[in-house]
Amino acid sequence: MKHRRWWIGVLIAVGVIVNYLDRSATSMATKPIEGTFHLTAGQMGIVLSAFSWSYALLQIPVGALLDKIGVKWVIRLGMVLWSIACFVTAAAMGQGLLLLGRVLLGIGEAPYFPAAVKSVGYWFPVAERARAVSLYDSESKLASAIGAPLLAFAITEWGWRGGFIATGILSVVYVFIYWAMYRDPREDKWLSREELAYIEEGGSQEEGQAEGGLWRNLGHLLRYRKVWGVFIGFAAYAYSFWLFLSWLPGYLEGQMHMSVLKTGWFAAIPWLVGFASELFVAGFLIDWLVKRGRNPLRVRKTVLVVCLLLGLTVIGAAYTRSPGWAVFFISIALGALVCTSSIAMSIPTFIAPKGTVGVLTGFLTFGNNAMGILAPIVTGFIVQATGSFMDAFLCAAVILFIGVLSYAFLLTDLDRIPSRNAQAGASSAAKMPIP
Repeated sequence: MKHRRWWIGVLIAVGVIVNYLDRSATSMATKPIEGTFHLTAGQMGIVLSAFSWSYALLQIPVGALLDKIGVKWVIRLGMVLWSIACFVTAAAMGQGLLLLGRVLLGIGEAPYFPAAVKSVGYWFPVAERARAVSLYDSESKLASAIGAPLLAFAITEWGWRGGFIATGILSVVYVFIYWAMYRDPREDKWLSREELAYIEEGGSQEEGQAEGGLWRNLGHLLRYRKVWGVFIGFAAYAYSFWLFLSWLPGYLEGQMHMSVLKTGWFAAIPWLVGFASELFVAGFLIDWLVKRGRNPLRVRKTVLVVCLLLGLTVIGAAYTRSPGWAVFFISIALGALVCTSSIAMSIPTFIAPKGTVGVLTGFLTFGNNAMGILAPIVTGFIVQATGSFMDAFLCAAVILFIGVLSYAFLLTDLDRIPSRNAQAGASSAAKMPIP
């Protein structure tokens, strides 16, 4: 099969769509769930964040697990669990079971993005990696765009429980597709020798696990300033992303007084802008500039800093009462911010030593999803206290500016970090007396 690597890329991208339909169903059903269980905005913020409790806490352990036993089986088991979680949520008869369903969903989906990064490192040469990562990461925005009207329709027609049943069925279908199709390159019977050679000669990550264990390897990585640079910048982006993912429908319904169905269509617009901008700016444009001889670090840092600065246009949404202008400002902010996501997600494939891509990716996604806990709760309680989203958007802007400083001054290079053992060996050799 020609271009087998791109078929794998599409398979991963489809999984991201399924992931985000599952996790965004709660935000689309905010008002019906609040009515069913008589929840305040603050209590609903806790429900919206529950997915990220388990998701964030498991990021570093699942990264190490992926490095140890590989992508295939970890994702297979995770998919089965996240499918079950959808049906548990649909059957919830109280806030406790609703929270349990969201926590289970977080456990099941926790390995997916670290696994996607690791798969791209295996399957794609360096020159194609920006496109490969943006191919699947941009689908999280497409899923929110197509999911908003589809889930709004399902909730309107079948109730909020029907929306979760629909996402559960879709997840089960994907389980069978992924189970049949995904293999690592060296065990994939459809991958030609020529394409495997092209992938490996182009700088693909080596398969295998690093020696030393999770915490020693993570501790080694955390000694490098560039790791902290991308961690803080990625977390700053994530605060705004999770605010929009969790509260955009509630903002349009509550503050702009829209119906659920109309909210679904309006909420789709910023996510469509985000999908297109990430795919073309963070994917094709970066690979094109690097192929033309531009400095890879300078290209990526420029996009990271400029796009986070453009994210500050969210301030405009804080001061408007017009739904059209609100969606306009949010579309600019989100369209710029999401371009930073796939760049940050690709950095572990460049800088992590052999066998630690999963660990480093897990650390980055831990920070990202810690914001998934913080942003919905902080936003919910700000709205409950003030009756407005203005201060919530201003809070997001301050955090974005911190991310700008982090990318500008801490992300120093994209050189691969020496492995812990190699560095220890070099240090010992330097201490040996010269005969």
